[in-house]
Amino acid sequence: MSVTAIAPQACSIQIRGLHLWYGDVLALNNIDVDIPRGSVTALIGPSGCGKTTLLRSINRLNERYGTVRTTGRITVFGTNIYDPDVSLGELRKTVGMVFQRPNPLPLSIYENIVFGLRVHAAARPLGRRRLDDLVQSALSEVALWDDVKAQLDREATTLTLEQQQKLCIARLLPLKPQIILMDEPCSALDAKGTAAIERLIATLTPAYTVVIVTHNMAQARRASDECIFMLLGRVIEQGPTLEIFLRPKRNETELYIEGRYG
Repeated sequence: MSVTAIAPQACSIQIRGLHLWYGDVLALNNIDVDIPRGSVTALIGPSGCGKTTLLRSINRLNERYGTVRTTGRITVFGTNIYDPDVSLGELRKTVGMVFQRPNPLPLSIYENIVFGLRVHAAARPLGRRRLDDLVQSALSEVALWDDVKAQLDREATTLTLEQQQKLCIARLLPLKPQIILMDEPCSALDAKGTAAIERLIATLTPAYTVVIVTHNMAQARRASDECIFMLLGRVIEQGPTLEIFLRPKRNETELYIEGRYG
């Protein structure tokens, strides 16, 4: 399928001719997509269609599985992430990841936020005042500061699930990512927690490009600017969210949106 071309300066991510195999199984088949800069793009489609595999390709997280093989090109801000001189550490600072279930470290709230900084700036450690400022800034950006500012020494795993997921997002921010990948970030949350995370996602743009995998069609419609519909490892249709939901161009998309399968 051809996708509508987006000017390179308007894109955070461009993917061309991407194929990915798990051993002998073809999981992604000739993917061509553009991810607009400073927007929320939702990956939708039935279970097993390749959404999470595509999401994890953007920061090469799939390569943790030894049987994975890829061909094609993924360009992040003009750099092909498969170039031999690309540092995976630097890539994953630029392209942060939030998972289905919150995964705070078994450390204090404060140490969760500064953990990445301590790892990446080990050769030139930051002073306490600078760390304090970064912790406050990150927690404020995810609307968590007022809730926890008096208990930064509290173990992060004792927070509510909603607070833990906000903390996991905040943990990325001191590393100054430009792209945040979210794999079903609300799947472990109740309706109140889901609404809070959706509000947070809305505040992250346009400062960040957000790509979210979701099975929840109402969430995709509420929370995203752009949708990519996938089926059997292929991209079937991409476009502005309201167009995908109200005027889909492909019959497969219409059937999925209407709940006929998936």
